[in-house]
Amino acid sequence: MSETEVAAEVSETLHHPGTSIPGEKPYPNPIYAWYVVAVLVVAYTFSFIDRQILSLLVGPMKRDLSISDFEMSLLQGFAFAIFYAVLGLPIGRMVDSKKRVTIISAGILVWSVMTALCGTARSYWQLFLYRMGVGVGEAALSPAAYSMLADYFKPERMGFALGVYGMGVYIGAGLALVIGAQVIAIVNTTGATTLPLIGDIYPWQIVFLAVGLPGILVAIWMWTIKEPERRGHMRTETNADGEETHAPLPLGEVVGFMWQNRATLVSHHLCYALGAMMAYGVAAWIPTFLVRTHGWAIVDAGTYYGIVVMIFGTAGVVAGGWMGDKVTAAGRPNGRLLVMGLGCLAAAPFALAYPLVDNISLVFVLLCFATFFSTFAISPGAAAIQELMPNQMRGFASAFMIFVITLIGLGLGPSVIAAMTDFVYQDEMMIRYSLAYPPAVILLAGGLIGLAGLKPYLTSRERVVAWSKQHEA
Repeated sequence: MSETEVAAEVSETLHHPGTSIPGEKPYPNPIYAWYVVAVLVVAYTFSFIDRQILSLLVGPMKRDLSISDFEMSLLQGFAFAIFYAVLGLPIGRMVDSKKRVTIISAGILVWSVMTALCGTARSYWQLFLYRMGVGVGEAALSPAAYSMLADYFKPERMGFALGVYGMGVYIGAGLALVIGAQVIAIVNTTGATTLPLIGDIYPWQIVFLAVGLPGILVAIWMWTIKEPERRGHMRTETNADGEETHAPLPLGEVVGFMWQNRATLVSHHLCYALGAMMAYGVAAWIPTFLVRTHGWAIVDAGTYYGIVVMIFGTAGVVAGGWMGDKVTAAGRPNGRLLVMGLGCLAAAPFALAYPLVDNISLVFVLLCFATFFSTFAISPGAAAIQELMPNQMRGFASAFMIFVITLIGLGLGPSVIAAMTDFVYQDEMMIRYSLAYPPAVILLAGGLIGLAGLKPYLTSRERVVAWSKQHEA
């Protein structure tokens, strides 16, 4: 194929993303595809219940383990994030050639067991190690899920499908607060409990057992899902039994392609990561903020904030994915990054305002808007990486994106707020100011960085289409 023909194909694909390609494989049955989305939403929901439950347990865990806000933030962020991010990279390589359903099922099993083991921990450092194990298991989910959904849905529907999948983040985070609050209300009336083989445990440890063990059933359910056929040109190799199997591209070729598109990826990843930094940091400390600043009971704080997260977080994720699809289909190939950047900018003033007002009703109104806009980047961010990379590079590229987002967003988000409270203000009652100023500045920076990448994004999309045409020719 000549350079002129490639350029023509690039232009047609960028401006008409739903255009079919001659010889293209048919997509799976839409009904079954949405069933797969539903199962993945359940898995993602459980992952965030297991991940976010600590935000409701700050008070009793600090008391029983004799730890500071900063040490607590390490359990919420760093302990989980370090293995979640680092192991995501080799898992991402596996996603590009191995059976993705098996990878996800194994991950669900690991993080569920590790969450339950948190309910048996006898010391801070034992709990720290189990939180690392939760991160190991959860590292398997999203890279494989993104890759599978890109093979289940046409490009013009991919953003919305990923938006529905992304609902699991906020359904899970909200349920962690609501269910966790109710469990705490029940177990706090009983005090320490003695369990067979485990012995005496604190009430907050029962919460870990209650949310971790059901995930084993989700792992079994996920294992029944059909693996979708991969789309696009795939390298094959013959195994010992004489069967042809998918072979990953050389890592150097994948990294080289990503390096060619570094301007776009840096802008995209930082916009996504800084938005996530605000979201993770805020979610980790709002229940504590409601207790310390407004005198709420922890059960009420978890219940009401959980409802906000489930309704407005979910709405923002779906709206962001839908808007990314619409803007892209309307003729802006960089529309997903545009939605990401504008979402961060829209969230910043609300993120600044809600911690500083005294009227609790106004606090929740502003918090609803902050939550809604701060989640806009999730769905278009995930969809963007699928259109910025060829199929056989998406697993590793998604894992690298999650690596960056996790280290910056989850690894630093909760700790930035705790560090402000412990080391700058040196007063835990000043948490409202820690929640106001850093997140607003971070969101503003993320939005501006995202908008700065709009032009390079166009060039990167052209490179993807040209690369795919050359390898399929």
